[in-house]
Amino acid sequence: MERLFTRAVRPALALGAWPRWLRYTLPGAWGALLFACLAFTPSLLPRSGPFQGFVSGLSAAMGYGLGVLGAWLWREFSPRPARTPSPRAWRGFFVTALVALSGALLLGWHWQQRIRELMGVPHPGNAGYLLAPVVAAAFFILLIAAGRGLRAVYRRLDARLVRHIGPRAARATSGLAVVVLTALVASGVLWDGLIALADQTLSVRDATTDEGVFQPRTALRSGGPSSRVSWESLGREGRNFVGGGPSMADLAAFEGAAVKEPIRVYAGYASAPDAEARATLAVEDLERAGGFDRAYLLVVTTTGSGWVVPEAVDAFEYLTRGDSAIVAMQYSHLWSWLSVLVDQERARESGRALFDVVYERWSRLPEGHRPKLLVFGESLGSYGGETAFSGERDLANRTDGALFVGPPNFNTLYREFTDHRDAGSPEVAPVYRNGRIVRFSRRPGTDLPPASAPWGDSRVLYLLHPSDPIIWWSPRLLLQRPDWLREPRGHDVLGAMVWLPFVTFWQVTADLPLGMEVPAGYGHVYTGEHVDAWVALLRPEGWTDEQTARLRGVLRARGGR
Repeated sequence: MERLFTRAVRPALALGAWPRWLRYTLPGAWGALLFACLAFTPSLLPRSGPFQGFVSGLSAAMGYGLGVLGAWLWREFSPRPARTPSPRAWRGFFVTALVALSGALLLGWHWQQRIRELMGVPHPGNAGYLLAPVVAAAFFILLIAAGRGLRAVYRRLDARLVRHIGPRAARATSGLAVVVLTALVASGVLWDGLIALADQTLSVRDATTDEGVFQPRTALRSGGPSSRVSWESLGREGRNFVGGGPSMADLAAFEGAAVKEPIRVYAGYASAPDAEARATLAVEDLERAGGFDRAYLLVVTTTGSGWVVPEAVDAFEYLTRGDSAIVAMQYSHLWSWLSVLVDQERARESGRALFDVVYERWSRLPEGHRPKLLVFGESLGSYGGETAFSGERDLANRTDGALFVGPPNFNTLYREFTDHRDAGSPEVAPVYRNGRIVRFSRRPGTDLPPASAPWGDSRVLYLLHPSDPIIWWSPRLLLQRPDWLREPRGHDVLGAMVWLPFVTFWQVTADLPLGMEVPAGYGHVYTGEHVDAWVALLRPEGWTDEQTARLRGVLRARGGR
């Protein structure tokens, strides 16, 4: 049997038997195998077969590169010359790869099943998951071929230079070109250029308007009659915001009492040239509409695309009976998950500028004639919303409450509150200074620890899910095990998920675009939780649990708009 196997595979094991673009080094192949198997380990969110294949293929390509690099370093420091792997060595690799990849695929399928059960996500079927190795192989081959193409271009350039300036000068020039290219990438020149191109490309979407959204006919909305902000400059998400929300009839039908028509003000990316100018324009429009004469004033920092979470602001208007004004502005065109990675500076600048201009105007009002001032931000919006404040006391002194949902791991105040949490409280459910001002909740309707401690008049509430990759993604995952993977896992995270250097960082990174692809209550989907959060912060007089449940149903029926 062994002879038959050897005769069958020996020709294939010879390098010359394979096309040049399918020839790989043995050290690189071992690295690719290791990383491909590790990519099947459990992460935070469920994945489809093709997406798992993409992640595994990319991981295998990175492992191949590291394997080749390691072998080169070994040869450089070893006195022994490089040796061509024997057919026996390749045979051992193929047998090991078959066993290891089969085991990884089966374990990965099992873990994916368990993650889906935790979140109530139906399994797409085994056939789809079997596409994972096919997609992984395709991506691996393409990525290695692309890398070799770049190497071929470099070698061709070097060969051409040798003819004119000699081998030493050619090597120096080629090396300098590599250094310059690396420096450009490291300094962000090329990266920033790509992001700017993406921003410009996505800005085309801003010129569109969703079906069913129309220019307001009321002066209480930006883009309406006498508004200082034109309808065209609001952008797609700005038009959705000012053109949506509950009407007076909706509010009256729910409350059965006197209500007011809510005020909504927005400045789009095209409304003014920079963040400070947009903030000034928005506050001027807010003052024009009478926003400072309302009982409640909410300052919203949007996500990258300018999105204002419909359920969050709709719930706020229902709970305040329409006696409210909401102001927001756009600072980017990028998708939310991409904005988290690259748009932090603009989010910080926007959040600080808008709150500072609002607060400057609000603080000049006579005491007793000021609306209650609140702050809201979700995802990257929470990061921007935080930047106007130095700490919990500043939040309490300058606002009547703040709601931050799904905060990215790099949020300054979120990290301060979490890193200095009370002893004994876990990172997935931190308690900060006995919850006197700042509290964290995974289920705001039932879970606002510490329940027995008093909570001040000005309240700050963070909503977080243990399975939300936006919250946990951090470069520190590369080499440092976080507390949330030291302590007992959150209720929606598999206990089998462990920290591995480099691997966990890449796994959580791959989860980022999947954060909104899971049911409410998991990942980055906080639908249904904003109502309970606002009830806890606003404490509307006479409000009941029955009204909370009914409002959730109303917002669900409205589809968030």
